[in-house]
Amino acid sequence: MKVAGFTIIRNAIKFDYPVVEAITSILPICDEFVVAVGNSEDETLQLIKSINSPKIKIIETVWDDNLRQGGQVLAIETNKAFDAISKDVDWCFYIQSDECVHEKHLASITEAMQKYKDDKQVDGLLFNYVHFYGTYNYVGNSRRWYRKEIRIIKNDKSIRSYKDAQGFRKTDTSTGSATTKLNVKPISAEIYHYGWVKPPKAQQAKQEHFHKMWHDDEWMKKNIAQVEEFDYSQIDSLEEFKGTHPQVFQARLKAADWKFKFDQSQIKLSAKDKFLLFIEKTTGWKVGEYKNYKVI
Repeated sequence: MKVAGFTIIRNAIKFDYPVVEAITSILPICDEFVVAVGNSEDETLQLIKSINSPKIKIIETVWDDNLRQGGQVLAIETNKAFDAISKDVDWCFYIQSDECVHEKHLASITEAMQKYKDDKQVDGLLFNYVHFYGTYNYVGNSRRWYRKEIRIIKNDKSIRSYKDAQGFRKTDTSTGSATTKLNVKPISAEIYHYGWVKPPKAQQAKQEHFHKMWHDDEWMKKNIAQVEEFDYSQIDSLEEFKGTHPQVFQARLKAADWKFKFDQSQIKLSAKDKFLLFIEKTTGWKVGEYKNYKVI
């Protein structure tokens, strides 16, 4: 069995993306790793080269900054990385630059890939998500967070990154469009999402840049506050994280020098949201959940 990792990155240093941690968290179970490094305003390329692994394959790309609808540029860049994976690879492990896998899950992930490698009905593997917010001590627990997403796919180039690259779809042979949901097997492993944990100044800078991939300048002026630091206090609901962080993240934990404390008495959930969340926690059913996949 041959496994390739792949990811995209641009301006990692400028916006404090933990891309090195993301890559190295799954590198032990990958035979190769494609990193599509976009044209950056900082030393992102040198940062990726500093990983210094023979498994790393860097392709340099140019992002189309004129694409400002639906985050589609992210899918285009993701497909560039996916298409650069060697033909003899069986499984392709996609990890975004603000995600990480705990080392405790690597063995079970490998077992799942081995189990379904030759199953023609299975297009991918579905992961659970843990979304950190504000600091490394809190995780989101409201309905605003997605619970699951595909992160491992077969090396089938009819599979394409979908919309804003959160997930994948398969090309419909009758239309030529990537609209068919992938058949997936859920696994117990988790993806730790750290996109909402960084110094307030860096988070604000990221928000101002990131939303440009979805919206025009007029929307940005109306909806993105022109402030120096991001205000983490506007979140609806959080709970304390009781687990441990990946080994590759320990240096970041020690270096974190900003403060944020969530007051549980200030939970901002409507009566409807509290009721729907109660149903979800007691039954496992998330009413109205968007599923970009088909569980088989």
